[in-house]
Amino acid sequence: MKSELRKQVLQEMKTLPQEQKQAIDQALTGRLLHHPFYQEAKVIATYLSFPHEFQTQELIEQALKDGKKVLIPKTYPKGRMDFVVYDPQQLVKTSFGLLEPQGDLEVVDASQIDLIHVPGLAFKMEGYRIGYGGGYYDRYLEHFTGHTLSTVYRYQIQDFIPENHDIPVQEVLIDEGNL
Repeated sequence: MKSELRKQVLQEMKTLPQEQKQAIDQALTGRLLHHPFYQEAKVIATYLSFPHEFQTQELIEQALKDGKKVLIPKTYPKGRMDFVVYDPQQLVKTSFGLLEPQGDLEVVDASQIDLIHVPGLAFKMEGYRIGYGGGYYDRYLEHFTGHTLSTVYRYQIQDFIPENHDIPVQEVLIDEGNL
């Protein structure tokens, strides 16, 4: 069930026309930047996006301009993840074709993070999400006390039954543009 849903949403994400996607990404970035969670945060964790995902580059650049400390995930085997200070000089392409921080990284403790911008494939309005299946975020968010939100394309909102280890994000910002 979950794997079917993952496949279906991924397919839709990959077939969204580029111009339309850019417009939605811009609108969602704007909404995120105006959100109180963002405005009050000094330390923000986000992710480096796959081409089919919401593009985080503009958010990262704006957050740096706004004087915020920007963090990105560093993953390890067995579903462990840290957030480290974003430094474009330390990014290396992984076997998945995703950029990941490498080298002497500055890890920031979860207690220091004000806002985590959480990726995912399928979401419920209540904030439950289906990710890529690694469980990194569910494990990390289990003890996280700061704010969480996700930026979501409309067709990522799906109906599914959350599992008991699923940790919802506090807020889901959905593309409200005209489809």
